[in-house]
Amino acid sequence: MKVVAKPIEMIAWFEQNGAPHPIRFRLKNNDESWNLIKVGRVITVEKEKLAGNYMYVFTCQSVINDVTKVYVLKYELSSCKWVLFKI
Repeated sequence: MKVVAKPIEMIAWFEQNGAPHPIRFRLKNNDESWNLIKVGRVITVEKEKLAGNYMYVFTCQSVINDVTKVYVLKYELSSCKWVLFKI
């Protein structure tokens, strides 16, 4: 997997305790077009602390352009931002 660390627009649902569950996201391409990617399945969920910021780290799998790909999404709790970290 390659580190891309791109901000994304996410649709997710949250449990009452605040734990997020990603559903689908939009990724902006270099040519200003958008890719809509549905999260096929969440393989693992971890919580990490990076530079004092707590994050949820999701390892997910989806079919992107007819190819099954594994990727990593990160959700930063303090800023409520989602990032496509690796693909």
